[in-house]
Amino acid sequence: MREHDFPAPGRRTRGKGRFDDDEPQFLRRGRHSEPVATDADDDPDPDTGDRWSSWDDAVHGPQPYPAWLVTELAAKDTDLGVLKTGKEADVHLVRRAVPGTDRSCLLAAKRYRDASHRLFHRDAGYLEGRRVRRSRENRAMAGRTAFGRQMIAGQWAAAEFAALARLWEIGAEHGTIAVPYPAQLRGTELMLEFLGDPEEGLAAPRLAQVRPDAAGLRDLWTQLVDALVVLARAGYAHGDLSPYNLLVHRDRLVMIDLPQVVDVVANPQGPEFLARDVRVVSAWFAARGLPATVVDPAPLTEELLREAGLR
Repeated sequence: MREHDFPAPGRRTRGKGRFDDDEPQFLRRGRHSEPVATDADDDPDPDTGDRWSSWDDAVHGPQPYPAWLVTELAAKDTDLGVLKTGKEADVHLVRRAVPGTDRSCLLAAKRYRDASHRLFHRDAGYLEGRRVRRSRENRAMAGRTAFGRQMIAGQWAAAEFAALARLWEIGAEHGTIAVPYPAQLRGTELMLEFLGDPEEGLAAPRLAQVRPDAAGLRDLWTQLVDALVVLARAGYAHGDLSPYNLLVHRDRLVMIDLPQVVDVVANPQGPEFLARDVRVVSAWFAARGLPATVVDPAPLTEELLREAGLR
């Protein structure tokens, strides 16, 4: 593991955000400052509805690529329908397959709204600590012009992609946090590992939907605490954590929906976002029977702030 993944407590100071110069090299090399324009190749086949794979002009996830991921340029993408709708983005189920072969995979395509749609209603707080270098873009974002809203949508996509990539690498090495593999980023569209039943195309249930027994509930809480510690050591708070953006896939707790991920050092409100995340999930587990002494949010919040180097 790289040293900066787990900084020693007290070493980090409030300064530039990790969504600026500290973002992953693979993202910085290929990042699009604006959503990618469509071209003729983006049009679906009039007979099948398929599109050519967009892998060739996208930013790719961490290497080595998982064996299940189809990266062949001859592949075609078939949109199988909407998995989830939201105010900021819709998630579609996409099958990527190489015609005439048995090579295929399912992906969750998260498509952020364009500039004509409403974005996060509390986006100002989340965007603190994230800065783009060009003053024109900063002014447009601050003024919420059409171009500025487009820039903000791009920041949500890039921030989520970068956070997922870093956390996936940590999880792959240490197994202490689970997130979907971020396959690619293209403009304001993320393609992620689909978690669920591949035969039925059904997504894994959210934590809010499951009814575990006492032992299962305690195990899920332990997994969550481990994941929150990893987030804090990496300098992150989820920013909007709840039982609705945690999946339970094959008895593993998986964290999703990280566009508003907060740099707890660069963002002045970072500690409060972290504390709110803990309060929300602690309340859910307490309501389902875990003892208050186990899910007390105060000591857990203090532990996470120490892990982030803020205590």
